[in-house]
Amino acid sequence: MALMQFTFAYPDRLMFLGLIPVLLILYFVLSRRTSARNRQFGIDGLSRLLPRQQAWKRHLGVGFALLSLASLNMAFAQPSAAVDVPRDRATICIAIDVSLSMEATDIDPNRLAAEKVAASQFVDMLPQGFNTALVSFAGYATMLVPPTTDRGLVKRAISNLELAPATAIAEGVYSCLDAIKLAPADPKNPDAPVPAAIVLLSDGYSTVPGRTSTQAANDAKKAKVPVYTIAYGTAGGYVVRDGRKEPVPVDKAELKNIADLSGGKAFTAGSAAELKTVYGSIAQQVGYEKQFTEITERFAGGALVLAILAALAVISLASRWP
Repeated sequence: MALMQFTFAYPDRLMFLGLIPVLLILYFVLSRRTSARNRQFGIDGLSRLLPRQQAWKRHLGVGFALLSLASLNMAFAQPSAAVDVPRDRATICIAIDVSLSMEATDIDPNRLAAEKVAASQFVDMLPQGFNTALVSFAGYATMLVPPTTDRGLVKRAISNLELAPATAIAEGVYSCLDAIKLAPADPKNPDAPVPAAIVLLSDGYSTVPGRTSTQAANDAKKAKVPVYTIAYGTAGGYVVRDGRKEPVPVDKAELKNIADLSGGKAFTAGSAAELKTVYGSIAQQVGYEKQFTEITERFAGGALVLAILAALAVISLASRWP
């Protein structure tokens, strides 16, 4: 898990944090001095007022109070943190392998059927302002839906996907690049390029001659369109041809190469549940961007909670006094 990145508008105000360890040391010094003086006179006043087993509450109250001061000081410095903010606009092209190997039943009920469900769910995960395009590829690629905000249209096209022979992964990438060019410009800034990404799912490797996936990945990088690939299936996948089992194990190397070269990320999914998780992760990465946002109220709220806890600890102690 990545650590949250912080920055402060007034970092010089954090100097007051140096008082926290000083106060803590002062507390322990005074506590020991008081105990030593009581023992010297043969009277342990603290034991009369506070049962020994309740001493931890006193320490806890002081600890909460000091933490509250620390949180309040950090709020005083006006902190900001890198948080995930939904993108206003982007174009996502979903490229789905419909080669005959997607008929394998290693994923119930088969690879393509499970993929249709997950891809439709992925469309719903994207922010409302996003345009979504759909490309299918086997021996050749077809742009089924140009960039649109009509989620229903994209999901209907996904549900109608049909199998076809061969696999041309590079053509799937190029068809997506063509689709992205059709995305409408931002009316507020028509000259600015709209952020875009390709999400490509396949279970194998290219089986047709022509443009290579390496060339496609490099061209995607030039267009500043990262390709997020999903290697879908298991090593034990097979299809039945003429009454015989034909192995169709998932091949990850080519897809990882595409992701690495284009600036995207490679994922693997060996079940319908894993595929749903992968799509969720991709939706988070392409649908949100890191922005520094002021979070002063979080630290102020934390200081308030800690102050309340410190007060409760003191009240609990006071309730036991004779």
